[in-house]
Amino acid sequence: MEVGQRNGTSRSTLSAINVTPLVDVMLVLLIIFMVTAPMLEQGVEVNLPEVSDAPGLQAGKEPLIVTVEQNGAISIGKQSIPGPEKLVPVLLEILQSRQEKEVFLQADRDVPYGKVVQVMAAIKGAGIEKLGMVSMPPDPEK
Repeated sequence: MEVGQRNGTSRSTLSAINVTPLVDVMLVLLIIFMVTAPMLEQGVEVNLPEVSDAPGLQAGKEPLIVTVEQNGAISIGKQSIPGPEKLVPVLLEILQSRQEKEVFLQADRDVPYGKVVQVMAAIKGAGIEKLGMVSMPPDPEK
């Protein structure tokens, strides 16, 4: 008796979906995304301070982040700024086209406090009223 034949009179096909190729494709895509995800990280690597109650950034808009590295170098995104005095004209130029006039300051925890205050003063000098500080949540293992 053939597959799909009943009592020799009617013939119907047995249909089943083969999911093996689908699983193979999904595993390949998973591996590709796992490899490329770390490459999508932007900005400069800094050692952020830990704060227990850090509000998150609002989703849906690209924030303007000013970074102060451990060696005191200042940057906006990947653009390096020579010093706090040169920060004001650059911020004014960037914020001309933005509706929201807010900036986030991301400073390494080992940067001297005076340097961070200089950068904050320069940001305020550019007319920025909303200045947020970027921090990391504390490590529960410590």
